[in-house]
Amino acid sequence: MNKKTLAERYPDALHWSFGDSPEMADELAQLVIRGVKTASCCSYHAYKSEVSPSIGDYNVILNGRNEPVCVIRTVSLTLIRYCDVSAEMAAKEGEGDKSLAYWQQGHQEFFERAGDFSPDMLLVFEQFKLVEVLD
Repeated sequence: MNKKTLAERYPDALHWSFGDSPEMADELAQLVIRGVKTASCCSYHAYKSEVSPSIGDYNVILNGRNEPVCVIRTVSLTLIRYCDVSAEMAAKEGEGDKSLAYWQQGHQEFFERAGDFSPDMLLVFEQFKLVEVLD
C-alpha cells in the first residue's frame, strides 16, 4: 500500500515557520516536536493581513530551510492584548524559562523588529496540538 504524501494527508494545510529567522524557525519547531511548545501568537494586524489558521486547521511547520518537520492542528484562537497575556499563556509558548517576563521581553523585541509594538496591541493567541512529526 502506498503511503499518502503530505499534500494528500493534509490537502488544505497552511505551510509556515515560526519566528523571523531560520535559527528561530529551527528552535521553535524543535520545541513543538518535543511537546514543550503548544501555543503561539501573532499581532492581530499580521493575522488579518496574511493567510492565517482557523480553529481545526492543519498547519505544516517548516524549519529554517523551509523543510516540513511536523504538523499541528489549531485548537483555539484567543484575541488578547499584549499587556493582558497571562503567565499560563506565556508558559504554553514554551520558550526560555517559560516565565511571563521572558515571554514579554522576547515578544516585545520580536514585534519591535516587525515595527509593530505597543503594550496594548491586539494579539491572536493560538493553541495547537502536535499531530505528526515528519521524517
